[in-house]
Amino acid sequence: MKPVWIVDDDQSIRWVLEKALAREAIPAQTFASASEVREAFENGVPSVLVTDIRMPGEDGLNLLHRIKQDHPGLPVIVMTAFTDLNSTVAAFQKGAFDYLPKPFDVNVAVALIQRAIQAAAGGSHAGPERTAIPAESESNMMQSSSPAMQEVFRAIGRLAASSVTVLITGESGTGKELIAKALHTHSNRADGPFIALNAAAIPKDLLEAELFGHERGAFTGATQLRRGRFEEARNGTLFLDEIGDMPFELQTRLLRVLAEGSFYRVGGSQAIHADVRIVAATHQPLEQRVAQGRFREDLFHRLNVIRLRLPPLRERKEDIPALAQLFMQNSARDLGVPVRRFSPAALQAMMRFDYPGNIRQLENFCQWLTVMSSSQLVEVKDLPPEVLGQTQGIDSVVGYEKQDSPDAYTSEHDHKEALASVAQEAPQASWLPLLAREAQARLARSEPAIMATLTRDFERTLLETALRHSQGRRMEAAQRLGIGRNTLTRKCSELGLNDNADDAQ
Repeated sequence: MKPVWIVDDDQSIRWVLEKALAREAIPAQTFASASEVREAFENGVPSVLVTDIRMPGEDGLNLLHRIKQDHPGLPVIVMTAFTDLNSTVAAFQKGAFDYLPKPFDVNVAVALIQRAIQAAAGGSHAGPERTAIPAESESNMMQSSSPAMQEVFRAIGRLAASSVTVLITGESGTGKELIAKALHTHSNRADGPFIALNAAAIPKDLLEAELFGHERGAFTGATQLRRGRFEEARNGTLFLDEIGDMPFELQTRLLRVLAEGSFYRVGGSQAIHADVRIVAATHQPLEQRVAQGRFREDLFHRLNVIRLRLPPLRERKEDIPALAQLFMQNSARDLGVPVRRFSPAALQAMMRFDYPGNIRQLENFCQWLTVMSSSQLVEVKDLPPEVLGQTQGIDSVVGYEKQDSPDAYTSEHDHKEALASVAQEAPQASWLPLLAREAQARLARSEPAIMATLTRDFERTLLETALRHSQGRRMEAAQRLGIGRNTLTRKCSELGLNDNADDAQ
């Protein structure tokens, strides 16, 4: 059996993967740089190559490009701690088998390598390299350490050479149009137009003409021929936002276009070929609307070829600091003022907020702070009323009152100290009434997805407490919690707790 080759300038990564593969009887050979592994190709070829992206000297993407030219059938897995859309998409466009973000679960990495070995044995991975397309400036927002967002990035990479229909779901403000633009930018239609239409923003009587255009004299006021969005998007992408709000009778016309690949202008008699890629988006549960008879089932299945779910911001709070910094920089540039920055306590308060308006609400907060903050350093007292209100609500639920100072207990350390104090003073008190009060407060605010948010907070609190008790030893923490170490590692990654635990244990 040919060995697996591992290329990484981090010795600990090479050692961990080599030992994990050895337990599965898979031979491995490690290299510290791209130049070393290119020399090794003169004497043989591995079964699978696993390479880091960012290394001193030649980087992993350039190594991937060189190798796929000479060995197009060799599965290459790229890994990196810098999880952004551009590097993910570039890896797939250059022919990568898959993408492994750091930190990773060793068992997941081994399983991925085993799949690559099987693919190589079956000869199913050979294929031409696709040309990378430069990303738009908005890709600055396309950086995330959230596992859910990394899955979205992977999907965009895999869809780069396809014109398949995509349905994007997620709450309002999660960035669905941004993902639609990324799908277009990284597709083979990138040279064509990207045309967006919001089905909820256009009056029902005008929506048909907006989509399909109209002939002169088709109706009162139609004094000249007008091209619709389908024609404007020819050779490009048509983004249909809020598709769940499209009138039922118009859904029939859209279904016919998707099925037949052509349409008629309003008042027209000549079929027009629809050479467009459809990307649709909605914040509504389409399955529920189908069951209610408000959305055509056949249209739903036409649109639901590939579905991408965008997580709400409360499920990816580890991304808030980077996003907030980006929005602060954008706001300062637009207004021509110095960039504001958050104090540690203010940033912690921003991260505790649940953002029912998602990324759009965070951006609005940053614009508000740029205008309203009197100092370049944003303190807790400067934060928007919504953030201060939720923070105060949480503080009252856990059983302690704010002190005279408006920013008392604003740091995470003080918050944890207060919780510990409450536990010591009333060790027999049940936490269930506190949970009920917190749930009631969130219900009163009409907050969405309360179950998911509270479950995530519950798991985070348990893991942090167990890891702190075990002084970061994951094996001990997992045993104390009654779960497997791999489960604990996966949940730490999902919750952004990897910096708080000792991976070596």
